[in-house]
Amino acid sequence: MLYLFYSPTKWFFSAFSMNDLLVDEILVEIQNTVFLDKFKKQTERKVILLPQCLRSSDCHARCDPLYGFICTKCGRCDIGEITKEAEARDFKVFVVPGSSFVKKIFKEYKPTSCIGVACPVELSESMQKTSIIPSQGVYLINDGCFETKVNVNDVILKMDLVSPLSENSIPLKTVTLYDFENKGGQ
Repeated sequence: MLYLFYSPTKWFFSAFSMNDLLVDEILVEIQNTVFLDKFKKQTERKVILLPQCLRSSDCHARCDPLYGFICTKCGRCDIGEITKEAEARDFKVFVVPGSSFVKKIFKEYKPTSCIGVACPVELSESMQKTSIIPSQGVYLINDGCFETKVNVNDVILKMDLVSPLSENSIPLKTVTLYDFENKGGQ
């Protein structure tokens, strides 16, 4: 029902010089709320879809034709930390170079729940397309399709809705060769 009024609402906001991204943000927040209870109950085949624009310009990850970019956890961007946290919580991370990969992932992996990270417009559109499963969305802090950023803690909070770490397990911050070299060996 909400998407029936999407285009007219976007036009209305633009016509009155209002921030039309608010429409997308509202839709994502509504979907987050609507799917929250079902999302919390999913325990198998949980996925996180990250946009390739989170990658560092120095990224050396290879792109698998089915699964997208395979993170090497080099420490140059936030994808490695999200991947480590996801592995500890039994989430599978996919770094997708485009929406066609999302279709492949859904067809091959058959996830039961999804956390999506994207800019508000892309996130709203993607959550509409993936509404067959419970999903949660997290906005990028900045967009621009190149070296974007996400609040890693927001992604972790979404993961913790389903798979919180026990109080006894503390995630370790891995120091990479990249960190070591850039901090003068400290």
